[in-house]
Amino acid sequence: MPFKIPNIPPTTNKSVRFPNDMIDQIEEAIRGRDCTFSAFVVAAVRAALESLEEEQTPRDGPEE
Repeated sequence: MPFKIPNIPPTTNKSVRFPNDMIDQIEEAIRGRDCTFSAFVVAAVRAALESLEEEQTPRDGPEE
């Protein structure tokens, strides 16, 4: 498979305030891993958005 230069999506800097205890938990979760604080937060927000989208998608079958 030939090498392909990866595309990096455009980004915008946003300033977000996190509770200190949440920062501690995130830093603990990524400690020793090849992951940045920003990458963790982006992945977590993507997962939350996907979850919301799934909740809003009508399901097949009878409603309870």
